Amino acid sequence: MPDRPAVLTKRTLDKDLDKLTHVEDAAKFVSRKLVPPGLGLVFLGLAMLFAGVYVFDRPGAVLVIAAAALAAYMAMNIGANDVTNNVGAAVGARAMTMGQALVIAAIFEILGATVAGGEVVKTISSNIVDAVEVPPGTLSWIMMAALMAAALWINLATWMNAPVSTTHAIVGAVIGAGIGAVGPEPVKWRVMIEITSAWVTSPLIGGVIAASLLFMVKTLIIYRADKIAAARRWVPVLIAMMIGGFASYMVLQLESAGEFSSPTIMLFGIVVGALGWFVARLFVRRQSVGLENRNSSLRVLFQIPLIGSAALLSFAHGANDVSNAVGPLSAIVRAVGESAEAAQGRPPIWVLLIGAFGISVGLLLFGPRLIRLVGEQITKLNPMRAYCVALSTAFTVIVASWLGLPVSTTHIAVGSVFGVGFFREWYTRHSKRRIEYMRRKAENWAVDEPEDPNTHEVRRRYLVRRSHFMTIVAAWIITVPTSAALAAMIYWVMFALFV
Repeated sequence: MPDRPAVLTKRTLDKDLDKLTHVEDAAKFVSRKLVPPGLGLVFLGLAMLFAGVYVFDRPGAVLVIAAAALAAYMAMNIGANDVTNNVGAAVGARAMTMGQALVIAAIFEILGATVAGGEVVKTISSNIVDAVEVPPGTLSWIMMAALMAAALWINLATWMNAPVSTTHAIVGAVIGAGIGAVGPEPVKWRVMIEITSAWVTSPLIGGVIAASLLFMVKTLIIYRADKIAAARRWVPVLIAMMIGGFASYMVLQLESAGEFSSPTIMLFGIVVGALGWFVARLFVRRQSVGLENRNSSLRVLFQIPLIGSAALLSFAHGANDVSNAVGPLSAIVRAVGESAEAAQGRPPIWVLLIGAFGISVGLLLFGPRLIRLVGEQITKLNPMRAYCVALSTAFTVIVASWLGLPVSTTHIAVGSVFGVGFFREWYTRHSKRRIEYMRRKAENWAVDEPEDPNTHEVRRRYLVRRSHFMTIVAAWIITVPTSAALAAMIYWVMFALFV
């Protein structure tokens, strides 16, 4: 009898210790979710300090510092929602891990924003609402309201796993706040028509280019009798196209206006592309040694080109979409007269840095969820298809950045993914080469040939998920009016409280 209470006490103690352990695990789980928001708040504080170094003790310093915090918040939302398009295809094709994708995207986003981000910033900061017709103080509050509205909408969309267009959000917000403040007259509707036309055409162009690249890959490599020999011949050509195009773009960005003629720039791109072809030819030949004549071997040979195209797309995204975060901030800096660069329409370098690092911080902290949606859930991607998606998106965005058009990288990337998926459906049903390939494959495997290989393939794999298509299109349609209405309301609240 004397031992019984001791046993009960021991069991009770064990249960209490187990409960404490469960509480500790629960606390760790909850606190882990609070780490990204906490780090995000730290970055906002650093952005305010960074801006304060440049504008401290000057007129309008408080407004600029507050705008810097909003721009940093907007940039983080862009990184969380928009940068998924850059590396989603590569992650979905398993060419790189999530961690590798995040690091590569963060590095090249910063490079693109700081090296080539100035041209599109001009459009957002001064070409949507006419700064000449709007008083500087009013323009500053318009841009503050636009930043807050666009950031809140993108934050909500990211939480809902919807890859909306951050470009749509900020352009709609600038228009909405501008109309709410001074009416529709100062809005440059001709520029808006140009931007809207680019929004409509760019995803179609991206989809067509991606489908054309995939057609070339299928025709010249995948459905050849000797796949490895065909890959040795054509994969270096694809790499050379990518390197040469990027080299030409960099010359355009870094040259002084009119320093080089178009033929000179094209010749430079061809020379750099030829050098890239020579190096890639040696690398692909060495990498292909010992590989079997199978599609799985082609996936190995396309991994390096896919990683390169994802890096190029991250650079292009940084060059184009950093304007969505820092364009309004640049307009505010210009309005309060704090920068000679901003007065000439060029964003100060510290403004670009806030946007560049903000995008990378948002990607690292909040990006993985939508990477999986874009890269895995719309259509099945392997390295060949993902390469076509990334390269077509990068080239389309690069051309738009060169022209100063704030296109939607989300539109183009998702349009390219859908272009690849819909092309595969068409190709599966109609390609005589594929039908013959499937027939030979069945004969080589010594199995009964199905009545219709294409019908079997379509039934086995649903190539494009229409539900995601409709969800994404709906999100695109409502983004502009929603962000515009929200920006107008926020402007009225700000005007009532602070002006």
